[in-house]
Order: sequence, then structure tokens, then C-alpha cells
Amino acid sequence: MSKTSKFYLETIVSILKQIEEKEQESIDRAATILAQAVIEDKLINVIGPGGHSNLAAEEVLWRAGGLAPVNPILDPGTILMFGAKRSNYIERTPGYAKAVLDSYEIKKGDVLVIVNAYGINAMTIDCALECKARGVTSIGITSTSFGQHVPKDAPSRHPSGKNLYELVDVFINNYLPLGDAVVEVEGIQQKMGPTSTYCNAFAINLLMIRTAEKLYAMGVKPPVWTSANLPEGDQLNKQYEEKYFSRIKHLR
Repeated sequence: MSKTSKFYLETIVSILKQIEEKEQESIDRAATILAQAVIEDKLINVIGPGGHSNLAAEEVLWRAGGLAPVNPILDPGTILMFGAKRSNYIERTPGYAKAVLDSYEIKKGDVLVIVNAYGINAMTIDCALECKARGVTSIGITSTSFGQHVPKDAPSRHPSGKNLYELVDVFINNYLPLGDAVVEVEGIQQKMGPTSTYCNAFAINLLMIRTAEKLYAMGVKPPVWTSANLPEGDQLNKQYEEKYFSRIKHLR
């Protein structure tokens, strides 16, 4: 193993350990909210407003070992496949989030998990502000590193200069390092080895697992997907497909 690959591995492991060791209380609080939503036959809405943060919403959709009633909000505006720079422009557009949440009918009494490792762009902050305005419970998976160091008037920020971790009802810190990338490569000024996707995916999967544990403790069978690639997968998943097919847009 090279020095750079070993450093990258050790850094990722260190970040994941911080999440597991330091965020149990926040994850527990968030899981209680999600478990109650499932008991009330509500969906777990998840949005990753901006670029690669969308991957967190995709991560928990139709996922082997994941909860079935997850409703990812995957708007084409910020998904990279429709244009990386286009995504960058749109995530910086104030007011855009309102239309997206309207189109997914996010309303009072719902819960929204907002996953954005940086936690500063316009769409991310507007999602949190819309939650407050609509009476939606918000859970944020994000970091403090960018929010505490990026100037309030930077182009990447919401005009208010606010940070996601300050606005949500429950904040789960994913301990993203400032700059995201962490590996120094000889001859290259910019660091390589991004960390944000690992941070987001690990944190949200811990949240899904804890939610399932909460449901079981409440006497409710956790609705969990089985891999469709297993021989018994289609049969085991059928009940959840029938229940949620018409309610989860991207399950169809």
C-alpha cells in the first residue's frame, strides 16, 4: 500500500469513527422522529440539495438493507448527470428549493432529512428555512467546517450567510474536513481524495439502522428491503412495493 492510499484510508476511517462515537445522541433523536413517522404511515423524505450530495438521497432509495418508506427528492436541477456546472449554478439560486419541495408535496407534519456535507449553499439553506415555514421537522446531516470558515459573502453561500447546522431541528455532524479532499499528491497543488460522500453515506445509513431498531423496540416490524438479486428478494419485497409504489415517485 502506498503512503497516499494508506493516508486516505486512515483518514476516512478516522472520520467514520468520529461520527459513530460522537453522534449517537443526535442519531438517536433523529431516529425517534423517523420511527414515529413510519408508525404514522408517513414517508421519510430525503434531499441532498447540490451536486454529489444527491448521492445520499439515492443511497437510501430501494436499498438492500434499507428502509422501504424512504422518499428521495431527486430534482434534475442539481443532479450531476444533467450538467455538473449547471448543478452548481442551480444550487446557488435562492428560492429554487421552494418549487422543488412544492413539487414533492412536502407539507406540515412531514419530516425532511437534508443531507449536504458543506451546508452553506442557497438551496440547502432554503430547504431548512422552508421546513420552518411549513411546519416540517428537519434533520440535517452536514458539517461545521465550511460554515465556520467560508466568508459570509462568498458566491457559494446563501445570501443570508446562514449554515444548515444552525437551522435544523436535529443536527448530525458528519465531520467533513475543510476542503473535502485530504490527500496531498506530489506535483499537484490541489489535494485529492474527497471524503464527503463517505461522510454522508455512513451517517445516513447509521440513521436508517437506528430507526429500524427504534421501530422494533416499539413493537413494529421494520420495513426493510431485501436485495432484489437474491433468489427470495422479489417475493420478500413485494409487500413493500405494493404499499409504496404509488407514493414514492422514484420507486416507480
